[in-house]
Amino acid sequence: MAQEFKNSIVLRMGLSMAIITLLGFLTMLGSIIIEEMTQGHAAAINQAGTLRMQSYRIATRLVYQADIDQASYWKLTDDLVREFEQRLISPRLITVIPDPADHELRKAYNRINLQWHKKIKPVLSVYVGLVAPKSSDAVPTHKDELLLWTTTRNNIRERYVSIVDRFVSDIDNLVQLLEEGAESKIRWLRVIQINSMFLTLGMVFYTMYLVQAVVLPPLRDLLRFSKYARRGDFSVRVKHEHNDELGQLGSAFNGMADDLSKMYADLEERVREKTTDLERSNRSLELLYKATSRLSDTHISAKTYEELLKDIERVVGFGPGNICLAKSMGEEVFTLASSKIQGGTICNSDHCLECMNQKGTQIKEWQEADNTLRRVLSIPIRDKDEQHGILFIAIPEGTLLKVWQKQLLEAVADHIGAAIGVAYRTSYSRRLALHEERGVIARELHDSLAQSLSYLKIQVSRLDMKLKQEHDEQAIQAVVQEIRDGLNSAYRQLRELLTTFRLKVDDRGLLQALEDTVNEYQARSDVSVQLDFNLHGLQLSENEEIHVLQVIREALSNVARHSGAKNALVRLTGGGETPIHVSIIDDGCGIPPAPERSRHYGLAIMDERVRSLDGTISIEPAPGGGTQVVFEFMAAKIEPEAVDDRMDLTTL
Repeated sequence: MAQEFKNSIVLRMGLSMAIITLLGFLTMLGSIIIEEMTQGHAAAINQAGTLRMQSYRIATRLVYQADIDQASYWKLTDDLVREFEQRLISPRLITVIPDPADHELRKAYNRINLQWHKKIKPVLSVYVGLVAPKSSDAVPTHKDELLLWTTTRNNIRERYVSIVDRFVSDIDNLVQLLEEGAESKIRWLRVIQINSMFLTLGMVFYTMYLVQAVVLPPLRDLLRFSKYARRGDFSVRVKHEHNDELGQLGSAFNGMADDLSKMYADLEERVREKTTDLERSNRSLELLYKATSRLSDTHISAKTYEELLKDIERVVGFGPGNICLAKSMGEEVFTLASSKIQGGTICNSDHCLECMNQKGTQIKEWQEADNTLRRVLSIPIRDKDEQHGILFIAIPEGTLLKVWQKQLLEAVADHIGAAIGVAYRTSYSRRLALHEERGVIARELHDSLAQSLSYLKIQVSRLDMKLKQEHDEQAIQAVVQEIRDGLNSAYRQLRELLTTFRLKVDDRGLLQALEDTVNEYQARSDVSVQLDFNLHGLQLSENEEIHVLQVIREALSNVARHSGAKNALVRLTGGGETPIHVSIIDDGCGIPPAPERSRHYGLAIMDERVRSLDGTISIEPAPGGGTQVVFEFMAAKIEPEAVDDRMDLTTL
């Protein structure tokens, strides 16, 4: 209990306040008790004082009769005696007299009461009897009797006067005892109040000492700690660590500061780690962005891949690296790019061939010429399901490959594979388009210019025969005119073919190319051509756009040269799940029901182009006169073409 009291500020402070409160309560209780004990003492003292005054009044009345008549004097004397006795037995006096017989007050009161009844009252009774009014026959008339009566009365007066001083002295003693008793109780009240005051002051000083010595210093220390903690400084500690409540609070604050310091340190470390991760992610994204930007260029050189390998080294922190590709039509591999400073590569052809068909990323270990062991990360360069080559990155001894490094290198390898695949497909598409266009040129030269030249050759043979066999000038001139017409036709066809060969659909699309064609034929002829284009939202392939444009141009060429029409309409409709419907309608002279194939109409050329689109074409009279050329085909969905043939990247 003593140890608990010593270690508890709250208990000590509470006990001090309880003692202060108890002292105040005891002081008030003592005051109430003493006030109750002294209740009636003043009245008793006053009452005892009246006894003394009454004794002297009786003595005065006995000595000084003055001019009062006998009856009044007797009555007044008898009343004084009765009043004294009533005052002597008054409750105001009796109630404060203690009951114990050995008490000083009880002795003093009994002595006064005894003197009154034994000495004073009998004398006064005799005196009152003498001065009491009597009948006429009872009044002494004789001189001797009157003298005796007077002498007796005077003796009684002297007797009373002689004993009254002592009697009053006893009464004074009673009053003094009453006063001393009251003063004694008041002194006890004073003692209680003075002691209570000093004890209260002592407890107040002790409480103030507790506040100043035990409470305020720890509170200031805790306040100082809170100010530093509010600023984020947890290096400060509370010095007060006693076993009391504030000491326990200080210990708790110190423990909290330790925990917060560790937490802050952990958070700062985590923030640093997150910052490092973000910086690494930014570098990785930057590398991927640069790789995408560089590899999206149509003209990719080995220098581009070397710069990409150097960027990879800066981001992942190790290298050098190699990019090895397989040549077309065989299993031979070659090094496309290397970031090795001294030149050369980190692998050889055997290593490359070994890794060409590997599944997933692997770490290889190769024995070098100097018997050192080289660790190399081998990442397949793939595009879809095809492997184009291998990305090799040298890993220094003691370096642990992290997950993010592996994922980043695989992503870069995927970008490289996609770029190489796009380059292969672009090269293949260009070659395929070149072959197709050469075939078209050959067909058109064969169907137009070759036929015209063959015709001219026949006409030259006729002319030669005419010159050898006949000398008919008119027949010779006719053949010459046919040759001249044939040459003009061949020259015109050659110009149209050149125009056709130069024709292309640019970024503006098929609609703009058709508008340019319509404007061209309107400027070259008197035909008014209208265009109705309803293929909005449908994207045709480049091959389809070229063939559609060429067929329309051939049909408009026939309209301008042979139909004699004033108006023509070019209409394109359909798309989606319905076929593309193209019609060229004019209001010219029309076409025979069964037209023969002729070099002037180019029907075979148009038919060949439409059949290359897997479509159908018809040339027939239009309702109301004129001719209509109508062809339909299904638009192919635009999808990346599969690449079956490998090409050496050095040819791109």
